[in-house]
Amino acid sequence: MPNGRDGPLQVQVWGDYACFTRPEMKVERVSYPVMTPSAARGVLEAIFWKPEFNWRVREIAVLKPVRFFSILRNEVNTRQSERAARGWMTAGGGFFAEEDRAQRHTLALRDVAYRVTADIELREHATDNIAKYRDQFQRRVERGQCFATPYMGCREFSATFGPATETAPIDVTDDLGMMLLDIDYAKDGSGRGTPRFFRARLEGGVLRVPDEKEGE
Repeated sequence: MPNGRDGPLQVQVWGDYACFTRPEMKVERVSYPVMTPSAARGVLEAIFWKPEFNWRVREIAVLKPVRFFSILRNEVNTRQSERAARGWMTAGGGFFAEEDRAQRHTLALRDVAYRVTADIELREHATDNIAKYRDQFQRRVERGQCFATPYMGCREFSATFGPATETAPIDVTDDLGMMLLDIDYAKDGSGRGTPRFFRARLEGGVLRVPDEKEGE
């Protein structure tokens, strides 16, 4: 496998359920048929993250057949915030979920498994050799260590991870439409961001992620 002193790093991740929500669906959640690059990066960062580097996802191989299922969930309409909570502390009041609840459908995935291939890209202020971080990541994967439990798109869909195997990807080629590549956040600290998308395509069960400059 590519995990070694050189070349990209790999990790295998799997779970009972997943939902990688398509952004064009405003009310009901509908999952992409495969893991997205942003979700893969979230798994990698949950396993190992340092401020000295970024994760650059290269490929996502789909190792199990794509299987959708539908669930109905209770959700609240209002987004909660720290500012609102502080206001209730000083002026009284509060949030009552029963008065703000709505039932929404989710079209999710079941019994999923992926092999994520990625690189570590050092930031300008990094002083240690990249081999140090590569070795640390591989040891954490082998031991099952993580900073936080990885999840498959939604936090309630927890994931398990381990060393990559040579399991062949599914034999599926399909156009997946526009998929989120990354978000460019404003440098003023406002939290505003501009999403960048790319035209995703599954080739022989493998989603290849373009370089950031290729995003639209």
